Amino acid sequence: MEVYLDNSATTKCSKRAVDTMVNLLTADFGNPSSLHSMGAKAEEYVKEARKKIAKTLKAEEKEIFFTSGGTESNNLAILGCVEANKRAGNHIITTAIEHASVQQVFEHLKEEGYRVTYLPVDVSGVISLEALEEALDEETIFVSIMQVNNEIGTVEPIEEAVQLIRKKAPKAVIHVDAIQSYGKMAICPKKLKIDLLSVSGHKIHGPKGSGFLYIKDKTKIKPILFGGGQQKGMRSGTENVPAIAGLAEAAAEAYDHLEENVSHMYGLRDYFIEEVTKIEGVTVNGSTGMQAAPHIVSVSVEDVRSEVLLHSLEEKGIYVSAGSACSSNKPSVSRTLKAIGLKNNLLDSTVRFSFCESTTKEELDYTIANLKEIIPFRRKFTRK
Repeated sequence: MEVYLDNSATTKCSKRAVDTMVNLLTADFGNPSSLHSMGAKAEEYVKEARKKIAKTLKAEEKEIFFTSGGTESNNLAILGCVEANKRAGNHIITTAIEHASVQQVFEHLKEEGYRVTYLPVDVSGVISLEALEEALDEETIFVSIMQVNNEIGTVEPIEEAVQLIRKKAPKAVIHVDAIQSYGKMAICPKKLKIDLLSVSGHKIHGPKGSGFLYIKDKTKIKPILFGGGQQKGMRSGTENVPAIAGLAEAAAEAYDHLEENVSHMYGLRDYFIEEVTKIEGVTVNGSTGMQAAPHIVSVSVEDVRSEVLLHSLEEKGIYVSAGSACSSNKPSVSRTLKAIGLKNNLLDSTVRFSFCESTTKEELDYTIANLKEIIPFRRKFTRK
């Protein structure tokens, strides 16, 4: 039996997305910038994709800009806005638990002379609104807060944070990394009163190398890629039409069935947490219930290293990750787990299980049964 429980790292591309992409790779393969009919046809696919995605956010079509994925969307949002607004101030704010594609950009800007504030989080991974309010000042030009943490699934209080920012630093541009929340919850940027929102296609059954950035109309932002002037000059480069169209199909599927998919995943999450915490020395990190995303469970296992547990599960055909997939192949300790104050002996003993709408209870039962065997066996080699 094979059980894939690493859906926060990537998802299987949906058949609808694949079929659309195959057609665009083999039949309607024109360059959307070309003036002939094949180019015009390709351009129509891009327009239709933009329309479908805008609908999922209740946004305007002109506010959707296609990128190569979450990392580019985050980089464009941060670098583009900070550069465009640098005369208004030099203070920027983010959290202590951001994805590397946000955190490392802020580190770069710090080296460039910007004053950076990293908001602390509590034991569940929720940002301190008090720290945010204290940090905001007249020099604050940009704030970036992820909506769902990619390692522990905590949902951040975006609405409350935005209210504080608009009150104390009204000129600040607000960015939300929605890479783990898009397709898992209803999101309306205008209702949230945010300016930018990043999304990655391969997290929602779209293709790798696809994504988009929502940019609220009239937001001050500069491009970070230059060339042919595609997408109103905001993101030059020939549009990856197959990936864009595949992303749009996956987005439409996710939001056509959002309520039932989310309900299914919450049911799985609650069941998995109940069963896995019955195992001695196993704890779950982050928030539980509706305060957490439906698809992510972070599990710490005393006296069993995460890499050992990961490969032991792999031998049984069960696939999970040790934290963020973008950094799980590196020896560094998770900043998120350190930020929530996880005990030192558990920092290297934590794995992430992540579900999708096609995950089944039978798959979780198989996983739990194997964990009950693997964990006591592996502990024999570490406990003295």
